[in-house]
Amino acid sequence: MNAIVFSKANLPSVQNLSQALRSLDASVGGGDSAAILKMDKTGHWVFGADQTEVEEGSVWAVNPFSFVHGYIAWGDGEVLAEKMVPVNEPLPEVDPAPPQAKRGWELQVGMSLKCMSGEDEGLEVRYSVTSVGGKRAVQKLALDIAAQVEADQAKPVPAVKLKKDHYTHKSYGRIFTPVFEVVNWLGLDGQAEEKPASEAPVDAPTRRRRSA
Repeated sequence: MNAIVFSKANLPSVQNLSQALRSLDASVGGGDSAAILKMDKTGHWVFGADQTEVEEGSVWAVNPFSFVHGYIAWGDGEVLAEKMVPVNEPLPEVDPAPPQAKRGWELQVGMSLKCMSGEDEGLEVRYSVTSVGGKRAVQKLALDIAAQVEADQAKPVPAVKLKKDHYTHKSYGRIFTPVFEVVNWLGLDGQAEEKPASEAPVDAPTRRRRSA
């Protein structure tokens, strides 16, 4: 497993990380070059323009300094405007949403992850979400990190598996929601006292590319 090193430029120190992450609780109620990670409507985690399915059982390190919040305005399948800031800053002020925006400004949260195992090891992705279930999943992870930092500042990096849950909507049927299952806590150098359970040998699943 390669070491995971995160950039902390212009972001809160480890000592202030807990307070910054807890600020995400109120607002909810990466880098530009990273691939986009999302959960599709069928409950599959996919990334990139080709909608490559995330390898089952893979472990991802979440950059604890990468949490952002802000607003996004969507048109017909395209981003019309977006304004995001680190969670240690107040939500940004925005002008009126572009008139083409279907739902006006939507509250969005996001974070960056890096794959630590399997055929996608080393891949950096960006996860941003506006759905209620997605925002709650990010919020929960942020609060878990805040609690971990308060307990052990030496290991603030969660290693997670990308899981899913679901509920039944009376109009839309089954709705899938993301789950970030923490399997280990790492230092900023990617090291831990124990290896994640995913280090046990597993049969590699067949990769699929899913339609958008």
